[in-house]
Amino acid sequence: MISLDQVLVVDVESTCWEGSPPPGEVSEIIEIGICPVEVGSGVRGERRSVLVRPTRSSVSPFCTQLTTLTQEQVSSGVSFAEACALLRKEFRSDNRVWASYGDYDRNMFSRQCKDLGVKYPFGPRHVNVKTLFALVHALPREVGMAEAMRIAGQKLDGTHHRGHDDAYNIAGLLAELLRK
Repeated sequence: MISLDQVLVVDVESTCWEGSPPPGEVSEIIEIGICPVEVGSGVRGERRSVLVRPTRSSVSPFCTQLTTLTQEQVSSGVSFAEACALLRKEFRSDNRVWASYGDYDRNMFSRQCKDLGVKYPFGPRHVNVKTLFALVHALPREVGMAEAMRIAGQKLDGTHHRGHDDAYNIAGLLAELLRK
């Protein structure tokens, strides 16, 4: 049974390049940012960052410039399988509604779990905050997270393109939508 007391907001950062990945490399998750939101009160919980050690790619200078994450930092992270187990154990991710801003995060988890034979860490209920925000605000199209924050009158907290900070900011947008 899915618990509806909290929504687990998740934002991932992945290896990336200015152009196509180098031969033999694929984009993979290097950070999982998490921030729970209490549904009844709209209160955001603590933000958390889980660094994930890549096995099929490396952090490019472009990726470091975008995310501030370095190869050295993520090399000391946990395996993807350990990160998924941590989500289930510490956040009960398989028994909660989870949310992300757009479908990128959901698709990355699905693909990486399939590719590596890792159990998917989430339950069946996912909320796309990007679509929900556009619908609630009657926008003609979906907008990026920074634009949504501007429309909502919220200030960006932390570093954009760091998983834990983006999860916290997305949780703030979701809390505002829940209050409506």
